[in-house]
Formats: sequence, C-alpha cells, structure tokens
Amino acid sequence: MPKSPQSHLDPRQPLVVDTTKLPRQPGATRALKRVVPAPADLGLELISVPEGSDLELDLSMTSVSEGVYVSGNVRGSLSGECGRCLNEISEPFDVPIAELYAYADSTTEETTDEDEVGRMQGDLLDLEPAVRDAVVLTLPTNPVCRPDCPGLCPECGVHFDDLPADHSHEEIDARWAALRNLSNAESPTVASPQDPQNRIEE
Repeated sequence: MPKSPQSHLDPRQPLVVDTTKLPRQPGATRALKRVVPAPADLGLELISVPEGSDLELDLSMTSVSEGVYVSGNVRGSLSGECGRCLNEISEPFDVPIAELYAYADSTTEETTDEDEVGRMQGDLLDLEPAVRDAVVLTLPTNPVCRPDCPGLCPECGVHFDDLPADHSHEEIDARWAALRNLSNAESPTVASPQDPQNRIEE
C-alpha cells in the first residue's frame, strides 16, 4: 500500500516506535504491545474509530536484511451509523497488519519506489500509515447495523422494524392528484328551481 512521505518523526508520538533495543541481526525479534489513542480521521464518512479511543497494538518486530518487518494485529472499537436506518453502530474490530520498514540507504531505495514501503528514520518508524491502511481498507462504505436491516419506510421515514407487516401507503398517480383534490373540495351550492329568488314573475 502506498505511503505518504514521512516528515521528521517525533518519538513522543504514540504510533512512533523506537527500535533501538531491537538488534539489527536478521531474525532478531521483539514484541511490541501497547495501547495508544486513535489518531483523528481514522475511518470513513459513516463509520470510523473515535479519535482518542483505545487502539491495542499486539505486534512483533523482526529484523530482516533490509530493515524491520512489523506484523500482528490492531484492535479497537468502531462507531458510526447504519446506512439503511441511521441507527447507531458500535462494534469492535481486529485487523492484521504487516509492513516492512526499510533502513536508510538500504537496497530497497533502488528496487522500490519511495512510497512503496515504509522507511526508517534512524531507529524510528511510524506505524500510523500502516495502521490507517489496515483499518480503513476493511471498513464498508455503506455500513449496516445488521445484515438484514430493512431500513426506513421511504414514505413516512419510520423504521420498518417498528411498523406492522401490512404497512403501506396509498399510491396516487400524480396525473390524477389534481382531479382528486377537486373531488374532495366542497361542491358549489346549486339553487333549487323552487327557490323564490329563482321564480320568474309572470
């Protein structure tokens, strides 16, 4: 997955990892387990990870000849609204992550594009782009509260779950609507022929 060019990394940021204690000998492994606050805009329009909510990182860092390979899982909670009925959605997620972070001046600079793999800055690596890709790419663009959600009645806007099985609305052809309005209007009073006002004096 393409990566955005990295700015100078701040080791104090929650998703920036210092690999100083990971030997650079290929095969060396170190566990990375931490809970960090979720960054802003982690998700899509209708469903996302609330900013600041807990992200659980259960990862392993492995030294390889070209850099550090990070793999494992990221867990947290999603919040949003159903694309059919607009009810609130709140559910957990657990997504896998696998990313190579290349050392500076490694041969990957010649064999890959700059945005094709993650890049180390000294002993630092930034997990945010990989976490963002792993989470966002698993999210549905039109989430539902349940697979068989019937949605809302297009006429009255009430959730079908709250309506009787025989719920329906009378359909009126727009071409006849004006005539129906006329038929419902009060008919004009027609004077009786016997009305004294209508008698013709002889």
